[in-house]
Amino acid sequence: MTPAFPPLVRPDLRFLLAHPAHFIALGAGSGLSRKAPGTVGTLWGWAAFLLLQTFWQPTDVQWAATLVLATLGGWWAAEVTALHMGVADPGHIVIDEIVAIWLVLWLAMPMGLWGQAAAFGLFRFFDAVKPQPVRWADQLFKGFGARGAWGIMFDDLVAAFCTLLVIALWRF
Repeated sequence: MTPAFPPLVRPDLRFLLAHPAHFIALGAGSGLSRKAPGTVGTLWGWAAFLLLQTFWQPTDVQWAATLVLATLGGWWAAEVTALHMGVADPGHIVIDEIVAIWLVLWLAMPMGLWGQAAAFGLFRFFDAVKPQPVRWADQLFKGFGARGAWGIMFDDLVAAFCTLLVIALWRF
């Protein structure tokens, strides 16, 4: 599967609203940020997590189901959006950061604002710097289609598990 469009380097509001997959993959617009869209997407994910915790108050089973559905939906949305953008792994796709920070916060809670900020910082470190094994995960699945879209999601899930490992060691 190859893109049918010329590469779109900077998506805009029109692109965001052109397809439901774009809206999901671009994190409801947080991925449109001109600077550090991954960080902005992670911040949006953190805020959305806190809103869900406040107004929905999901159980662990509901959080697990939400994360599975968000991962599968994000995989689909990343596949469609990357193809429409004509870029295999565009930085403006942030659903991967959103799902990953939800996973980190769900498994690391309860913790106060400073603990959440530390989790945010650790996750951004692993996601941006990509030390091993995150680098390995980032290079494992490349290209367009389902395989490439899984790669978009997978390295952030590995970064989330690295973050959780550091938090667990810190607490121990």
